[in-house]
Amino acid sequence: MSVERTTAAGGMETSYGFRKVEEGEKQPLVNDVFHKVANRYDLMNDLMSAGLHRLWKDAMVAWLNPPKRPGWKVLDVAGGTGDIAFRIVEASQRQAHATVLDINGSMLAVGRERAEKLGLAANTDFVEANAEALPFADDTFDAYTIAFGIRNVPRIEVALAEAYRVLKRGGRLLCLEFSEVEMPLLDKVYEAWSFNAIPKIGKAVTGDGEPYSYLVESIRKFPNQRNFAAMISRAGFDRVTFRNYSGGIAALHSGWKL
Repeated sequence: MSVERTTAAGGMETSYGFRKVEEGEKQPLVNDVFHKVANRYDLMNDLMSAGLHRLWKDAMVAWLNPPKRPGWKVLDVAGGTGDIAFRIVEASQRQAHATVLDINGSMLAVGRERAEKLGLAANTDFVEANAEALPFADDTFDAYTIAFGIRNVPRIEVALAEAYRVLKRGGRLLCLEFSEVEMPLLDKVYEAWSFNAIPKIGKAVTGDGEPYSYLVESIRKFPNQRNFAAMISRAGFDRVTFRNYSGGIAALHSGWKL
C-alpha cells in the first residue's frame, strides 16, 4: 500500500488516518479512539512496535537524563497513563516532578490509578487539557516530553509553539514518534505487518479493530524525520536533532529553547 506522507506544509489537521475530515472534526474522533483503548494502551503499543516501545521509551529518558535534584519539572503531554512520566521520576531518584497532560480523561484515570499503586502520587499530577492550549504560564517547565502523541494532535505547529512557550530558557523538548522506516526491506515488512496484522490482532484482543486501523494509518501520514525536524525548528527551537530507532520505525527528536 502506497500512501503519501504529510509534508511539513501541513495536512494532519484534516487527516484522520487515510480519511480526510473537516477542520475541527479530527479531535473528537481521536478522543473516541483513546477512550476505547485506554485500559489496553500498553498492549496497543506492544502490538504496534512488537514490544520495542519499552526500549525506545527507556532510551528517551536516558537521553533526557533528568537531574537528581528537587525542583526540576517536566511536562509530559499526551501521556495519560503515566508511562513516560513515571520513568522520568524514577530516573531522577524520585526528585523530579512530572505533570501529565492529556485531553482524554479515560487515559488520565489509568495514570492516576497507576501513580497510586507505584507510590508516585506525590511526584506527579494529572491535568486534562489540550496540547494546543496548555493551561500553564510561560517559562514554567524544564522539559517537555511527548511519546506517540504528537501525530494525534490536529494542529501540530500550534502544539509545538505551546511547547516552546511553557519551557524555561534552556529547557528541552523531546518527542518520540513512529516515523519513516529508512532501512531497505524492513520498510516493506513493517508496512505489511502494520496494515494486515495489527488491526486484526487488535480486534481479536479488544473486540474492535477500527482504532488500530486509524493508529496504523496515522503513522503512515505523519511527516518524516527531516520534515518534522524542520517543523520543530520553525517553532523556535535550536540544536534540533533526531535519532532513529529500529531502522526508523520510531524516531526521537530533540530541541532546545535557548
